[in-house]
Amino acid sequence: MLDITELQKYDTQEMYKVYDQWATIAKNSYMTKFESLSFENIDHIVFVGMGGSGTIGDLFSSIFSQTDIHISIVKGYFLPKTVDKNTLVIVTSISGNTVEVINVLKQSLKHTSKIACFTAGGKIETMCKSNNITYYNIPKIHSPRASFTAFLYSMLNIMKNIIPLTENDVLDSIAELSETCTKICSSNITKSNIALLLCDYISGIPLIYYPFGLKPVATRLKNCLQENAKTHAITENIIEASHNGITAWEKPTVVQPILIKGFHDNKKTKERWSVWEKYFQNNNINFFSLCSRDSNILSKIINMIYIVDYATIYYSAKIKVDPSPVESIMYVKKNISDETIDPDE
Repeated sequence: MLDITELQKYDTQEMYKVYDQWATIAKNSYMTKFESLSFENIDHIVFVGMGGSGTIGDLFSSIFSQTDIHISIVKGYFLPKTVDKNTLVIVTSISGNTVEVINVLKQSLKHTSKIACFTAGGKIETMCKSNNITYYNIPKIHSPRASFTAFLYSMLNIMKNIIPLTENDVLDSIAELSETCTKICSSNITKSNIALLLCDYISGIPLIYYPFGLKPVATRLKNCLQENAKTHAITENIIEASHNGITAWEKPTVVQPILIKGFHDNKKTKERWSVWEKYFQNNNINFFSLCSRDSNILSKIINMIYIVDYATIYYSAKIKVDPSPVESIMYVKKNISDETIDPDE
């Protein structure tokens, strides 16, 4: 099993120390005094963001899933054609320089006046100042992915008049993050650490199965395995995979199944998990199950993200990879144009 010396050796920029403080960062971000965001007559919210910023949009999509507000997620260059005067566009770019997000922000100015940006600065902050767009400057902590709770809880704070959560829901999620921290942080590198157990399970290519409401967890695990451990990972919706993906298990593979399960999953989803687990057992296929807490939707998702994120940091050290550098991403950014693309031209 991994030990603290190996973690310190390979995590040269000490990402793990930021994760040890996630609950504190979440609390401080939620308690910071911001001007609340409030727009009237909203029936459609578009969350715009790439990478870790995009996962924030996925999480909000799950939070809004039980409301009548339509949610769109944009991870690319174009706004949905359904944007109108009753649409709120939420733009998130931790760097403030994400090319795709800047392109969508420029389009948004033509279609709605209801825009809010969350960034640590960069070109997006400059655009907001020039165009009188509502924006919030939230400091980056270590890296965009490590800044997840800083941005998420700042946004929960700022959007409290819009989101379908009570303040107690948010505070409960922070308290439960603190509980989770004691179980998975770097001071508890033991066999009781669920993040470390997940790390020890991974050796091939993880295939992460999820139900609709927990897509943000699966996406986050995939993304952090790719960024931190520089390893391939795959995600599949468990219901859809029952109609195609399951056949791939009929022959030997280096792929490893990980099941992301919710305590309050629909009874038909629970039935599906049971069928799949029995299938794996009957065919001697090892799998790893991670189940959410018995809590509100925010707490379920953020606590699972905390576990899977930390698992990828541990896994990086296990395979002797520094989790912080992302040279390939920087290569792409340096070699793409920042040209604005207008879908109407």
